Amino acid sequence: MSVERQLAERTLVLVEDDREDAVLVQALLEEAAEMGEETGLERVVWAPTLEAAIPHLEAQPACVLLDLRLPDATGVKALRRVVEAAPEAAVVVLTGLDAEESGLAAIAGGAQDYLVKGVADGLLIARSIRYATERKRAANVARRLREAEIRTQENVRLERGLLPRPLLHSDAIQCMTLYRPGGDQSLLGGDFFDVVELDDGSIRAMIGDVSGHGPDEAALGVRLRVAWRTLVLAGVPPEHTFETLQDLFTSERPSGEIFVTVCDLAVNPERDGMRLLLAGHPAPIVVNGGTTLSFDGQAGPPLGVVEGASWPPNEVRLEPGWSLVLYTDGLVENVEVKAPDGTTQRLGTDGLVDMVHQAVLRGHTIERIVQETLATLQTTRPGMLTDDVAIVALSAHGGPR
Repeated sequence: MSVERQLAERTLVLVEDDREDAVLVQALLEEAAEMGEETGLERVVWAPTLEAAIPHLEAQPACVLLDLRLPDATGVKALRRVVEAAPEAAVVVLTGLDAEESGLAAIAGGAQDYLVKGVADGLLIARSIRYATERKRAANVARRLREAEIRTQENVRLERGLLPRPLLHSDAIQCMTLYRPGGDQSLLGGDFFDVVELDDGSIRAMIGDVSGHGPDEAALGVRLRVAWRTLVLAGVPPEHTFETLQDLFTSERPSGEIFVTVCDLAVNPERDGMRLLLAGHPAPIVVNGGTTLSFDGQAGPPLGVVEGASWPPNEVRLEPGWSLVLYTDGLVENVEVKAPDGTTQRLGTDGLVDMVHQAVLRGHTIERIVQETLATLQTTRPGMLTDDVAIVALSAHGGPR
């Protein structure tokens, strides 16, 4: 916390146009402090007008003692400007003997307490400031808790869309997924994925990455993921899926600068081959007959970049017992490994291929590979990730269904 913020949290701003009244209030507070009645604040700043008080209010003081009769603002209007400028501060208003109803109206308008000039002594003023400050702090904490709870509920609802349950019917296909958000460690990110097994035994899988982080990107990811599953279940072939997703994305995105990369694959019913389409996304790692490689295929541009773009299909032969690892680029950018010379470097695509290959040579399953990747992430990036990370790993234990 900055020194300025710490000072503001111990400050009382007295907004009073009458200098004698301002001096009297400060003297009464000093007298109350000598008698053991502390306000809990250490500094009093006096402003003769509301305009003069604004810079002090914008520093977010702990409390404001406000005269409702100022040269440049009176009554509820003055109170509203104070609350707008210092929403975190407690407000105690000062009224005259003939305007006590103004104090009650001020409390209804957001003040924590009111005092009547000429009646309140130092003990009452100090006690009112202390109680008002404590009530306001409690209200601020309760409000932040409510806001955090609402955000959590919204995030959980969006996460259900971001992290779907793979729609698989066959025990011959094993699927493991991993998702970790980047940015400020929010629950949400721009990565999304899905896996669907169709009635004819074919497998469709996809993974995507919306540029940026946060709720807006997460919401886009949810819509694209739901749209993709709908298109797949409706029988739309892979080569036409990207066209529809691009139309949806460009109409839904909040800014023309946002784009999305997608990897979409279709394993045939015999499960001995797949058709792969790439929209600016890294190709999956393919484990085929003991060989591990990052498939270097033809790719089209990310969605939302080129109007009327096309995405050429890639045909890949799959050997019995194949495995596929789909991932977002946050994985190869976040995971760090030791180089032979002892330095630390990013994992990179080649490093990920080697890590998967070594795991396959040790006889590890896809589940174990994903678990090892998670362990590596937690070790190398125990805090905030610089980018979202998502993995979808598929493995075939047998031939066609």
